[in-house]
Amino acid sequence: MNKVILNNGVEMPQMGYGVYQVSPAECEHCVSDALKVGYRMIDTAQAYHNEEGVGNAVQKSGIDRKEIFLVSKVWISNYGYEKAKTSIDESLRKLQTDYIDLMLLHQPFCDRYGAYRALEEAYKEGKLRAIGVSNFYPDHFIDIAGNMEIVPAVNQVETHVFNQQTEPQQIMEEFGTHIMSWGPFAEGRNGFFTNPLLAGIGAKYGKSVAQVALRWLIQRGVIIIPKSTHIERMRQNIDIFDFELTAEDMASIATLDTGKSLFFDHHDAETARMFMERR
Repeated sequence: MNKVILNNGVEMPQMGYGVYQVSPAECEHCVSDALKVGYRMIDTAQAYHNEEGVGNAVQKSGIDRKEIFLVSKVWISNYGYEKAKTSIDESLRKLQTDYIDLMLLHQPFCDRYGAYRALEEAYKEGKLRAIGVSNFYPDHFIDIAGNMEIVPAVNQVETHVFNQQTEPQQIMEEFGTHIMSWGPFAEGRNGFFTNPLLAGIGAKYGKSVAQVALRWLIQRGVIIIPKSTHIERMRQNIDIFDFELTAEDMASIATLDTGKSLFFDHHDAETARMFMERR
């Protein structure tokens, strides 16, 4: 399994298992399957309401805690220094662990500065091994990275073949920050799984569209967390380290970029209103 070194020296798997939209009822089972298949990084969040399932699966796995990299995120209803501080302890309790390997701010709304200060404090106390942000566009990201004491180790943003985040990734790299993808399959939108270009490239290697898209992200240095509730798909998703895309393949896939989100624009007024309603 490939690993990346974060800007504070912490080693992180480049590929993990994401539990977004995995129900609390099935989360423990799915994470257990993912760990059996070989995943060693699990990505959850307070807003997913399944941190308990992740914690249960890790506890019952028999795998040394040091071998598992846990990621979670503070939701905007817990922003502000005091609320974020309390929520970090609550996430630790639900995950049944003394530390979280990477804790992110989930969205660039509400009192993100106070919340980030709570992350910094928890990091200094050893409760968090690394801290970062999620869904921070370049302006939001530069603001946090340039004004807070600790530069984010990771920025998790929508990243897939149709929204490639090339320029934002370059900006993150200026600060030593790693880009992490959510939605690496674009949730199947825009005809993702039947894309003829990806299918044609996959045919050369005996790989699926999904495997080609994941391999493309890996070769760009992107951290990925594909999700599936089916163990066979979990196996397929992790089976991407026995082939390498050529420079020509990489360039061809780069032409699929639309430069736009397939979900929502964080600079749009309606998006801001939507998140305010979720506080």
